[in-house]
Amino acid sequence: MDAESTMSDLFSLAGKTALVTGGGRGIGRMISEGFLRAGARVIVTSRKEADLTGTVSELGQYGDVRYLVSDLSTEDGCRSLAERVSADEDSLDVLVNNAGAAWGAPLEEFPASGWDKVLDLNVKGVFELTQHSLPLLRASSVRSGEPARVINIGSIDGIKVPGAGMTNYSYSASKAAVHMLTRHLAFALAPDVLVNAIAPGPFETQMLAPILANRRDEVEGKVPLKRIGRPEDMAGIAIYLASRASSFVTGAVIPVDGGISTVG
Repeated sequence: MDAESTMSDLFSLAGKTALVTGGGRGIGRMISEGFLRAGARVIVTSRKEADLTGTVSELGQYGDVRYLVSDLSTEDGCRSLAERVSADEDSLDVLVNNAGAAWGAPLEEFPASGWDKVLDLNVKGVFELTQHSLPLLRASSVRSGEPARVINIGSIDGIKVPGAGMTNYSYSASKAAVHMLTRHLAFALAPDVLVNAIAPGPFETQMLAPILANRRDEVEGKVPLKRIGRPEDMAGIAIYLASRASSFVTGAVIPVDGGISTVG
């Protein structure tokens, strides 16, 4: 670190523009707020405009944030979003692929639609939005002189088998696929774009809300750190991966799970 740099410079996102999918709530909202507080301009997107309007209204106090409604479960939706971002932006510094779906059903009853919906959004959507965003990401690399960033949101369920009673077969498989896709894209896009993944454990999200409502003590008891994740836990790792601090990191899958991945 040169003499003129400070630690705050190392983690600053000032002057950067980020697109956060699934940014209306949950982990996407946590990341969006963290980016704004670190100085970035943020575009949040999801399928439900009602989620986005409330989030943008709340997050506006922290910085420059706007929203775009999108459906990233189809290639046309991914292409359309990239084109709408391109209409307003000459480049994109950070893409966070967070939008996702889950499906649970007993093994004997698990439907084909439970695979199609989850894989189309969780895996194909990640690939296709990244693919269609490449001109913007590469323009950022040229403009700023440092690599653009893609941050994929995987899951601890893509690293270890979910606990007893969990029937999210397509979800866990999709997140394992996201982790491998992250490594593959990191190799393909170096040195212009750094691609890393975060593998969250339990956080306060709509997806986990029913379980936490009835079994919070049980869930927390299985986490070595004896708690679920806080918004700043997710914001911190995302800021690191989006900032100059991570300039020599690509192809990594980082568990943010309170230590669950260390348990056999």
